[in-house]
Amino acid sequence: MAANIQVQCSGRLHMGFFDLHGGLGRKFGSIGLSLAEPALVIDAHASKNLNVTGEPSVPATVLAKASAIAQQLIAKLDLNEAIALHISQHIPEHAGLGSGTQIALAVGKIISHLYHLDLSTRNVAELAGRGRRSGIGIAAFDNGGLLIDGGRAVSAMIDAVPPMLARYHFPEAWTILLIFDSTQPGIHGEQEKLGFNQLPVFSENLAAHLCRHVLMQAMPAMVERDLFAFGQSIQVLQQHVGDYFAPVQGGRYASKSVGEVLHYLQESGAACFGQSSWGPTGFAIFENASTAENHLQQLKTRFTDQALSWKICKANNQGANVVLSVR
Repeated sequence: MAANIQVQCSGRLHMGFFDLHGGLGRKFGSIGLSLAEPALVIDAHASKNLNVTGEPSVPATVLAKASAIAQQLIAKLDLNEAIALHISQHIPEHAGLGSGTQIALAVGKIISHLYHLDLSTRNVAELAGRGRRSGIGIAAFDNGGLLIDGGRAVSAMIDAVPPMLARYHFPEAWTILLIFDSTQPGIHGEQEKLGFNQLPVFSENLAAHLCRHVLMQAMPAMVERDLFAFGQSIQVLQQHVGDYFAPVQGGRYASKSVGEVLHYLQESGAACFGQSSWGPTGFAIFENASTAENHLQQLKTRFTDQALSWKICKANNQGANVVLSVR
């Protein structure tokens, strides 16, 4: 009998790369966190023709991206039929939250389940050309939590997905504040590729320094649930990687407004904060919801720019939710 399928997955924070030099044969390597919100929710069923619809709140560009990915995968898998998709929730595009990867993985998993292809998330990512620099979004789809990948082998095929090195259950009490700037999109697509090509060679000594902070500070801090130590490690990554990308994104942070908020949070004693990926979205992590809410109220009073918006959320420690039902 025909089946319906619903896939729900969520955005992620990309907190920084730690080896942009690549002298040991692997490049990039990254640390990130799966978020409970914002989320992508897609309902689907098999169909003779491809049809993509969405709720009024879902932008046409999101529908177009889902359609393009579905066409790409259907062609690569040489399928004779297609799928009907309905998107009811979406992750903001080009905000540094990994929306493109989550759409690709969700659509790929839908096709795999409906046509009994048994594709792994990694298979889908490679078919869709996702995860070429970071494996965080792919691991977030599978497992959730705080994630660390080992970068891509310099000699590997271009579509090879970075291996996941470590995964930690993010403390349930720790609460995340997201800071959005509606006036500008983050760098993406061809602009991102050009940006990487224009940058100078990253310092080998600095890459070693950042790897040490991840291995000897961020990772033990997650085991010991030490937000201050974890935040110190993230600040080192944010500072050096942000400054390295500054010629491309216009400063340590892509958004001047978000940068001002993050500076204020630093002055206020926030333990962990930064920009996700190319931004412009910023984040801060607090020990509990009450502390996060108190900081948010202070920020709303101080920063009245209408382009800024805020969201308090938690981490997602479960990965994507895939539900099949017979219709």
